[in-house]
Amino acid sequence: MGEQKVKKGLYDKGRAAFIKHLINDIDALERMLELGLIEDDIIRIGSEQEFCLVTDHWRPSNKAEEILATIDDPHFTTELALFNLEINLDPLKLEGSCFRKVENQLNELLAKAIQAAHQHNVKVLLTGILPTISKKELEFHYMTPHQRYWALNDMLKELRGGDFKLHIKGVDDLTLYHDSVLFEACNTSFQMHLQVPPHDFISSFNWAQAISGAVLGISTNSPLLLGRELWHETRIALFQQSIDTRHSSYALKDQQARVSFGTDWETGSIAEIFKNDIAQYEVILSRDIESDSLAVLEEGHIPKLHALNIHNGTIYKWNRPCYGVGGGKPHIRIENRYIPSGPTTQDEMATFAFWVGLMMGRPKRFDNLPAVMDFREAKANFLKAARTGKHSVLNWLGNPISVKDLILNELLPIAHKGLEKMGIDPGDIQRYLGIIEKRAHGITGSQWMVTQYRNLNRHMHKDDALRMLTKTLYQFQESGKPLNDWPSAPESSTLKQSAQWVGHIMSTQLFSVQQNDLADLAARIMLWKNIHHVPVKNSTNEICGILTWSHMQKHRTTQSPNSLLTVGDIMEENVVTVAPETPISEAISIMKQNGYGCLPVTRDKELVGIITVKDVMIYDHGTAVQ
Repeated sequence: MGEQKVKKGLYDKGRAAFIKHLINDIDALERMLELGLIEDDIIRIGSEQEFCLVTDHWRPSNKAEEILATIDDPHFTTELALFNLEINLDPLKLEGSCFRKVENQLNELLAKAIQAAHQHNVKVLLTGILPTISKKELEFHYMTPHQRYWALNDMLKELRGGDFKLHIKGVDDLTLYHDSVLFEACNTSFQMHLQVPPHDFISSFNWAQAISGAVLGISTNSPLLLGRELWHETRIALFQQSIDTRHSSYALKDQQARVSFGTDWETGSIAEIFKNDIAQYEVILSRDIESDSLAVLEEGHIPKLHALNIHNGTIYKWNRPCYGVGGGKPHIRIENRYIPSGPTTQDEMATFAFWVGLMMGRPKRFDNLPAVMDFREAKANFLKAARTGKHSVLNWLGNPISVKDLILNELLPIAHKGLEKMGIDPGDIQRYLGIIEKRAHGITGSQWMVTQYRNLNRHMHKDDALRMLTKTLYQFQESGKPLNDWPSAPESSTLKQSAQWVGHIMSTQLFSVQQNDLADLAARIMLWKNIHHVPVKNSTNEICGILTWSHMQKHRTTQSPNSLLTVGDIMEENVVTVAPETPISEAISIMKQNGYGCLPVTRDKELVGIITVKDVMIYDHGTAVQ
């Protein structure tokens, strides 16, 4: 998540001083480019691995800080939420067995994390979005208590002028408001870095944009959020909407989201990209900076460009330009931010090698992308791939082509040549690109997850299906085999009972009626849908009553067929409700003491679910899920 020692940058009295440093950083960068000080005789790769922490019951853990302290390794750092951590791997020169070395270090560091997590009864999981995340884990107390995260949350909300809104439409729909940036923490990624020489940066960056749709389409792994089946890579929509600072108004105006694919091909140099970002995006974080970058440069030293990096860290492009200093030498690189974590380290490394091979094997006809491809074509491909993954039909050089065919017929040969050009070990090229080829013929992580979840949900409650899916994912990851070598059936079919809150077992597919509806309509709905309880809502959609089948039967026997009796005439008005966070034991006690057959579940007076005797009986028996 970047620099931790920051403060709010929007109205702080030090804002002007920070912006002055930001301008000087741009001037210093341009001067370094003019003087040829940016490293251009070596190409390195680097990566960041975000991972999830889960309990023995496969739910999000909140022990990130304790586990981080136990690990005690500078490669590890916090993330926005207490159920995630991040590994920063060492950069390596792009040559020989570098990808194997990255994979070995990644596995060693993950083993270290697994060992530390085990001491806290926690497991480590690689996945783009943890299936078992619920709204409970997205409340403010799950935010990592660091100054940067608090400041970021406050400033994004202040810019937006209120709470954030999610609306993602896939197979299911997800529409809700949320009061913090924590939905962003659902996203867990494998970020890939490629150092690029200054003279080729713009051509490389534009090429990275052009191939993004295909690379994403073959790598999707995040189809589920809050039990809803959404996009094949739901992270793309979720990340943009979860920190969207744009205002909705009656005025028609162009506004650029802070999470963006971009609006056009880039031109000039990397400095021009940074200039456009400074002009377009407001400064939201700052910090006190003692040294002036221009003065540092004049003294013969290399500046860190702190202000520029802080501002750049609050603009979440899917392909992001970056400046850094390593070993006293400045460099520039492209950060690929759209690849999800998992499903295994082998799958991630295959994607890494594929992307780098594509970047290094760029055919000469793509050196000037604006001359051969419309930018909107590249952007549309990216969004299609996020929505429908490997099923997408992309537009490549004006012709429709499936992700599978584009990968197999066009891009894999380019990647192969690119890796050969850089002297990558032939065995490694065959191994990693072989995984991509097998994935193109087989399935992606999102396809596997959707298939498993649908099968589980046929005979399990949604919460148990999500937990079983998470458990199966963990078991298969432990095998170390890439996704397309996984067996077709789960290794285990039992789960420990772990439901604690009403929200874990309540039904959310609800049928309700309005208090002014005809009573016979309520009776028909109950008969047609074979349900015994129907909540009643008023004109403001707040629950105001309840109808039961026995209740309805009593009135149906005393009324004529032509009766215009309304629901409000016969409903039970004294309704006891519970919240999703109400302990199940408390709900059971309420139902037993009052002889209730059901309890409506509400949040802020709005109906979100219902818990019935049948739900309680399944829980009360503590039956293992079969």
